[in-house]
Amino acid sequence: MSTIENLDAETFQKRIEEDENAVLLDVRTPMENKMARIPGSILIDINNPAFTEEIDKLDKKKSYFVYCRSGNRSFHAGNYMLQNGFEKVYNLKTGIIGWKGEKESS
Repeated sequence: MSTIENLDAETFQKRIEEDENAVLLDVRTPMENKMARIPGSILIDINNPAFTEEIDKLDKKKSYFVYCRSGNRSFHAGNYMLQNGFEKVYNLKTGIIGWKGEKESS
C-alpha cells in the first residue's frame, strides 16, 4: 500500500502548476478556511461526519494536493484517499502555516 507523499511548500506549489489534473483540497474547518486559504482550493472538512462521503464523490483519476494548518490532518486525509482508490495524493507537509504562495480570505 502506498503512503502519501509529503512535499515542502515550494515543491507542492510547483507540482500544482505543472499538473493539469491538480485539485487543491483544504481539509480544515470552515472557520479556518474563511481566515486564510490557498486560492482555488476546495474545502472538505476532515472533522465533518460526511468527510468520507464527500471524498468518495471525487474523481479518483485526478491528482490531489491536500493541506491543513500544519500538515497533520491532511496527512491522515491523504492516506484515507490512497486506501480508497486514489492514486496521486500529495501532502503539504508544513501545512498552510508554511505556505509561501498566495493566500486569500473571506
